[in-house]
Amino acid sequence: MTSGRTITVPSLRAFCSDAFERAGLSPADAQTGAEVLSTTDAWGVFTHGSKVLRGYLRRLAAGGLKARGRPRVTSEGPAWGLVDGDSSLGMVTSVFAMKLAISKARDSGMAYVGVRNSCHFGAAGYYAALAAGEGLIGLSMANDIPSVAAPGSRSAVTGSNPLAYAVPAGRHRPLMLDMSIATVAGGKVYAARERGERIPATWLIGPDGLPTDDPSSFPGHSVLAPAAAHKGFGLALLIESLAGCLSGAATTWQISSWMGDDPSRPTFHGAAFLAIDAATISHDLPYRVEQLIDEVHAAPRAVGVDRLYVPGELEWERFTASTAEGVRLPADVVASLQDAAALSDLDLRRYLESD
Repeated sequence: MTSGRTITVPSLRAFCSDAFERAGLSPADAQTGAEVLSTTDAWGVFTHGSKVLRGYLRRLAAGGLKARGRPRVTSEGPAWGLVDGDSSLGMVTSVFAMKLAISKARDSGMAYVGVRNSCHFGAAGYYAALAAGEGLIGLSMANDIPSVAAPGSRSAVTGSNPLAYAVPAGRHRPLMLDMSIATVAGGKVYAARERGERIPATWLIGPDGLPTDDPSSFPGHSVLAPAAAHKGFGLALLIESLAGCLSGAATTWQISSWMGDDPSRPTFHGAAFLAIDAATISHDLPYRVEQLIDEVHAAPRAVGVDRLYVPGELEWERFTASTAEGVRLPADVVASLQDAAALSDLDLRRYLESD
């Protein structure tokens, strides 16, 4: 059985980049995709890091993702833009769109950029963090084929529709939340299934509308439960409105599954990116958020709790440790990378042993 392995972030990035180039991406686009995946793994978010590389490679080989696709601005104003992703790698289109939002926000104070004709874009938090790294508040979101129930439904109604934000925080790393509107991301259900584990009964809704702890039933016979019931469902519709309806992208069942449907056809995902240049409103935002975090850290703690965390703090600490010590990839991620290596005619051992 495949075991977990430790790999340095540069070696992981190099493997992903080389695999993307073997699939036909330009060196610049390959590096963009590799940077998103390796950063996500360094955060410890293994469901959306290099584990998904093999899925992208299969779509690139089949043509559903265009290796030389070029995202382009189809219409724009001073504080908004619409981008056609040209079925290129979702990370390439998303970085392009968030950088456009950042540029427009610097001129106008804030900006919205909607994306259509995209695909799965990995971890939403990466794009929000891009804005925070430039001193702006960033928000990113995307829609997906329905896999999540509405309160009271027996079938999927919305996608798991990720939402992320990042806020500059002075001497602290940015506040950063990256969440699915489902109780749990579908990737975690797949991971549990691959490991042969049962799951909490709060994760899935079975065909009878009741909870189930069997991950093998997903997605054929069960759907994800919405986070906090009507609250997660309400957020899903907001994201669908901004990432799908406003952007001109496909919505709900018009979207194809990037994992399960014909890999030779585009998936037509939508996305939305917002940037706010806080300095145009208030020059002391980072300091005030810094104080806010300090206040949270100083709050009284429950018995047995050594520390209170704010969103993103664990991920940034893992990132620091991964940068210094390497990323400890779980066994299921290593197995996926071995598949990616076979698809790319690369020797994964060379990257692992170079550290």
